Amino acid sequence: MTEETPGFDEKPDVPSGATPDDAEPKAAAPSSEAGAAPAGDATAQIAGLTAQLDQSRKALDERTADLQRLQAEFQNYRRRVERDRITVKEIAVANLLTELLPVLDDIGRAREHGELVGGFKGVGESLETVAAKLGLQQFGKEGEPFDPTIHEALMHSYAPDVTETTCVAILQPGYRIGERTIRPARVAVAEPQPGAQPVKAEDGSEAGDDKDNGPEEG
Repeated sequence: MTEETPGFDEKPDVPSGATPDDAEPKAAAPSSEAGAAPAGDATAQIAGLTAQLDQSRKALDERTADLQRLQAEFQNYRRRVERDRITVKEIAVANLLTELLPVLDDIGRAREHGELVGGFKGVGESLETVAAKLGLQQFGKEGEPFDPTIHEALMHSYAPDVTETTCVAILQPGYRIGERTIRPARVAVAEPQPGAQPVKAEDGSEAGDDKDNGPEEG
C-alpha cells in the first residue's frame, strides 16, 4: 500500500512537449458582435425618443390651435352678447319714452298756453330732464325744409314767400334717440306758389323791374 507524501498537491498530467501555460484554461475571446449590440440599441432608442418628441410637438400644436380657436369664439361671443345687451336696452328705453310722449305733449301745450305754473311746472320740467338724460331729443322747427324721413305732413298749402317745401307750423314735435326716430315731427307744409317765383334775367335783375330809361322829354 502506497503512502501519500503530505504537503504536495497532485497536478494534472501534462502531455510531453507542452508548456505549463497550456495547462491553464484560456478565457474566451470577446466576440465583435457583443460590442456592436449596445450601439444598435442606443440608435433605436434615440429614434424612438425622436418619434415621441415629434408626436408630442404635433399634439401641442393641435392643442394650441384649439385654444386659440376657443379664445376667438369666446371673444366673438362676448362682443355679440354686449351688442345684444345694448340693443335690448335701447329698445326698452325707446318703448318707455314712446309711452311718455303724450305726457310730454301735454306739458308742451301747457307751456304754450301759460298754464305750466306752480307744482305742475316743477313736475313737468323734472320729467323732461329725466327723458333728456335717457337720450330723448326733440326736433322740428318752423321754417326748416321739409324732410319726409323725419317729418309727417298733416297740412298742405302754397305760399309765395317760400322757394321749397317748408315746414310752416309744428303741430307736434318729433322725438329721436340718437339716430333713431321714435316719432316724426307732425307739421304743416307750404310749397312755392305756382307761377309766383320771380324769373331772373341774365344780369341778375328780375324781369318785372322797371329800368331807368333816362329823363322824360318835356
